[in-house]
Amino acid sequence: MQWSPRAEETAVLAVLGLGLALAVVFLDAPGRVLVGAGAMLLLALAARDLVARPRLAAGPDGVDVRNVTGGAHLPWSRLHVRVRETRRLGVRGRTLELDTAPGPDDDGVLVVLGRRDLGVDPGEVARALRELDPTAG
Repeated sequence: MQWSPRAEETAVLAVLGLGLALAVVFLDAPGRVLVGAGAMLLLALAARDLVARPRLAAGPDGVDVRNVTGGAHLPWSRLHVRVRETRRLGVRGRTLELDTAPGPDDDGVLVVLGRRDLGVDPGEVARALRELDPTAG
């Protein structure tokens, strides 16, 4: 199984980024800087979504997480899956935490992915990962 940002969101980011890049021509110098920075940010996010696809993939030997510079393989035997729910300023947020550290003093890999990274609710992904985990008892 694999999860990625939704293609529609990536396309919207790219279109908005290109639109802002074209709008730079019609602005004064300070406007060019601000709108140009916004265009670059949106285009960078769209490029990241395309390069790091799929963002998360689960197989028989573990979970692979991709990012722009490569990725990481997290074996089932060391993987702890958790959904963290936070509430800030009245807004609820959920993230999927994939941790390979067996104890509080061990250096492991911690990967935190949100809804946008996965394309679906992190709780759904956590349930699917727990079902796929061959080491779960």
